[in-house]
Amino acid sequence: MDTDKLIQTANSGLLSIVARPEIVMARGRGLVLEDTRGRSYLDFIGGWAVNCLGHCPEALVKALTDQAGTLINASPSFYNRPMLEYTELLLEQTCLDRVFFTSTGAEANEGAIKLARKYGQKKKGGACEIITTRKGFHGRTLTTMAATGKAEWEDLFEPKSKGFKKGIFNDAGSIRELITDETCAIMIEPVQGEGGVIPATEAFIRALRQICDETLTLLIFDEIQTGMGRTGTMFAYEQYGVEPDIMTLGKGIGGGFPLSAMLAKEELDIFDPGDQGGTYTGQPLAMAAGSAVLRELLARDIPAHARKMGKIIENRLTRLSRTHEVENIRGKGLLMAFDLTRTPAADLAERCLEDGLLINAPKPESIRLMPPLTVTEEQILTMFDILTPHLAER
Repeated sequence: MDTDKLIQTANSGLLSIVARPEIVMARGRGLVLEDTRGRSYLDFIGGWAVNCLGHCPEALVKALTDQAGTLINASPSFYNRPMLEYTELLLEQTCLDRVFFTSTGAEANEGAIKLARKYGQKKKGGACEIITTRKGFHGRTLTTMAATGKAEWEDLFEPKSKGFKKGIFNDAGSIRELITDETCAIMIEPVQGEGGVIPATEAFIRALRQICDETLTLLIFDEIQTGMGRTGTMFAYEQYGVEPDIMTLGKGIGGGFPLSAMLAKEELDIFDPGDQGGTYTGQPLAMAAGSAVLRELLARDIPAHARKMGKIIENRLTRLSRTHEVENIRGKGLLMAFDLTRTPAADLAERCLEDGLLINAPKPESIRLMPPLTVTEEQILTMFDILTPHLAER
């Protein structure tokens, strides 16, 4: 089927949920995507921070191929070897003790919300409220949308799940004011990704841990976007000297294969049989993918590489800001963003797309860079060569 026919099928057959360019991606390798017309693109979106090892990394392809010929799905009613091997490997890297595997970040966050409310029922007299933050993002199910702090979602799909209060990110006082006897958890992203790449301050994170300890409230870290080496350490919480009670992982955890996880401290192993489940939880193919990705991240010390490459991007942006419309440079590791003073961010992203560079505009004035963690300095310089001519000069 030629590209025009494929686009016709897209326009007539797919439920319309987002404006997409008339491009059909056909293949990928490393940081390069190629469409059905044979045009190549340097990918600094990385599948929305998903393809942590790049497109079609050899280790992931081999793991999926080998496992697909052995056992794809045994049902969640049984243990399987890849599930147990990956459980041990993953937990060894974290401060958490138990894990529940799912397929999407929203599922993992739903599990965290359920576990927090179960804790409230058993340990805090039925407490069920969860404090999140304005401009935070936790997913697109009705419950995770309710937890999300996007103002434009407040009236969408009502009635959504109740029981969420929104504080101000990096303002511990605003969180403390919301704490009551009905509070069972505080849930935050260490770096607000969809909110524009806003890192939490160390003072904020430490204050939240103190508040939670004083009030017997759980601290949940949504590390869907920040985990698995993205911010320069395996998990962002390591940079704050604070341990969460519950952590959720997604995106990069499967290197492009649908996989997510909800991890918790030992004392939160409190679900009763039947409380939680899922058709695809712990299925062998996903577990093989997760193991392959994590082993590569460890063997190649990818988090350190992400930290080094992120610093190169930051330094180049700082130099660029002296002559062009770049300001408010921020982020951690290879989750970086900057603001534009004149050009609408969506227009800049579209111009770069035409020149073979994929970047993201999460806000009208902001550009987000989240390339695969295997990006090289040469590829970063190429990115700037494409980007810079489209920026307005000061």
